[in-house]
Amino acid sequence: MTEERADSCELLCLDLPHAEEIREQLPVLGALEPAASAAKGLADPTRLKVAAALAAGGELCVCDLAWIVGQAQNLVSHHVRQLRSAGLATSRRDGRLVMYALTAHGRALMGVLLGGDIDVAIEM
Repeated sequence: MTEERADSCELLCLDLPHAEEIREQLPVLGALEPAASAAKGLADPTRLKVAAALAAGGELCVCDLAWIVGQAQNLVSHHVRQLRSAGLATSRRDGRLVMYALTAHGRALMGVLLGGDIDVAIEM
């Protein structure tokens, strides 16, 4: 049996009433865009680690984040910008520093992804 055949039915057996009930409950495609954007925001392992550090540390500057995750500041800066663009992090200027923190949505998503075990994620 080929891999294609293992992933699909060999017989069309649609349970139309059940399938239609589920179909009617699904959100429209446009309503799923914010969730897809948030998921894309955490789809990179380094970005996920940066977000885990923010979840564990609260508000951090890029210098601290870079040291915590063991990556270059310019790379970490790129990743926090991506998190901000996805609506998962915020930033504020504090004199010459820019401080980053997760949004409520970012914290909730990290809690789901990491199951509340932030320390394990930082060690990745």
